[in-house]
Amino acid sequence: MSDTAQRSEQLYTYQDYLTWPESERWELLNGRAYNMTPAPSRKHQEISGQLLTLFNNYLKGKTCRVYAAPFDVRLPQLQESDEQTSTVVQPDLVIVCDTSKLDHRGCKGSPDLVVEITSPSTFQKDLKKKFILYEKVGVREYWIVYPEENTLSVFHLTQEGKYSRPEVYTEQDSIKVGIFEDLTIELSEVFA
Repeated sequence: MSDTAQRSEQLYTYQDYLTWPESERWELLNGRAYNMTPAPSRKHQEISGQLLTLFNNYLKGKTCRVYAAPFDVRLPQLQESDEQTSTVVQPDLVIVCDTSKLDHRGCKGSPDLVVEITSPSTFQKDLKKKFILYEKVGVREYWIVYPEENTLSVFHLTQEGKYSRPEVYTEQDSIKVGIFEDLTIELSEVFA
């Protein structure tokens, strides 16, 4: 199934989500269930692994933590209990600096940085639905990686709570990670 395949038109909660087979990967966006791409491409996995390694090396001895999918990020709306949460996503990578948001199920609340690595089947969801969602819940920095083009777009949350225009990088560029004062990533390493 493509990622746009829905379980049904019914609305679901995190309580429902927890009963689904572990062999299936789903996300909930405002109660709608979306099937995750079953097998990411080799290039997707290489990019994810390289970014995970670079972030892990930087974060040694620091409070912030980095996690790779599958890792549940629950984004409850006001007055939603954990079980009634209608939005659960599994970004390719997340960095969480407020460790009080972490529990045995993943993260409850907004991560500080989210990385989504696109595929043809997830492109529209990552660029539209998740962009709006991450902006709304206050993710400070959102990266969208385009593996086929070896490019990356970075969105920073402004004081007004909106994402800035994208900063676009290619494999020859370096990225200064906005949520950290002293981390720069060479994209030639990421897209090698």
